[in-house]
Amino acid sequence: MLVNDFDYDLPPELIAQVPVEPRHNSRLMVLDRNRQSRSAHFFYELPQFLTAGDLLILNNTRVIPARLFAQKSGGNGKVEVFLLKRLDGNSWECLVRPGKRAKPGSRLLFDEAVMGQVTGTVTDGGRIVEFPKELNFRAWLDRAGLTPLPPYITRQLSDPERYQTIYAQSEGSVAAPTAGLHFTPELLQKITDHKVKTGFITLHVGLGTFRPVKAEVVEDHTMHPEEFYLPEEVADAINATKQSGGRVIAVGTTTVRVLEACASAKGRVEARSGATNIFIYPGYEFKIIDGLITNFHLPKSTLLMLVSALAGREFILESYRRAIAARYRFFSFGDAMLIL
Repeated sequence: MLVNDFDYDLPPELIAQVPVEPRHNSRLMVLDRNRQSRSAHFFYELPQFLTAGDLLILNNTRVIPARLFAQKSGGNGKVEVFLLKRLDGNSWECLVRPGKRAKPGSRLLFDEAVMGQVTGTVTDGGRIVEFPKELNFRAWLDRAGLTPLPPYITRQLSDPERYQTIYAQSEGSVAAPTAGLHFTPELLQKITDHKVKTGFITLHVGLGTFRPVKAEVVEDHTMHPEEFYLPEEVADAINATKQSGGRVIAVGTTTVRVLEACASAKGRVEARSGATNIFIYPGYEFKIIDGLITNFHLPKSTLLMLVSALAGREFILESYRRAIAARYRFFSFGDAMLIL
């Protein structure tokens, strides 16, 4: 299967630069896989497509202010440090750019107006930055770090919370699970009033979700592992829903990956925590999810491959073509799709 089979042409002006207000006013394309049909709605209409007894599973990860800027000690070169994963203490796996300024042993000077200058040391080939052990890292990061918006969003947010879901709780992501950005407290209440249950899992979004696919053949791509947690009470709720004939609907591709990574061949899930590099593309047989809420994804991305696995590549690509013709907004701050 070729990566180019998941390419499409997107006018740049359809890449959403700012979020819709209120959140639930984004557009919603509803896809019916059985009928191969589409209909146009708004996200606040979501409850009418849910049925009493359904279970909505959401990812409650929270984005950290992962972008930092520093000067290399002894020089004038500016360096960007993108935090990826905390290893131990105040040691972090990072992307440091440009890499030629971040050779092992390099000292990076981070300035923050209130808490002063902090020095980080680069180790292990420019992939790890060690910060002072005595530093209250989380308090410092809140002041020194910036929200890590995707590169296709060129405007800074006036309110960084707009790049968090309203239910974000467990810190650790470097990008938001964007399908959840459409939910408001009012909409979640309407869903509950509709006798639809909700449950929360955690997957900390890292490079694995958004790293470009450089292979020519889909099967040659390897996902970067991402940490997750599926609580026991949520696993029980999923299994009970499946047994009673209700639908399990995932909010976002990150949620899909957790549920399917924890699935058994018998269509049940087990409570687990750990890391997953599950890669879902056409040919995959879904064991748990019955529906998916998701945004419109980048060409040739693993996310587009996942939704194509669920609904069929041709059906998805034709839906994308129609979304473009109807001027839907794409990517992180864009509109949404419900696949049933």
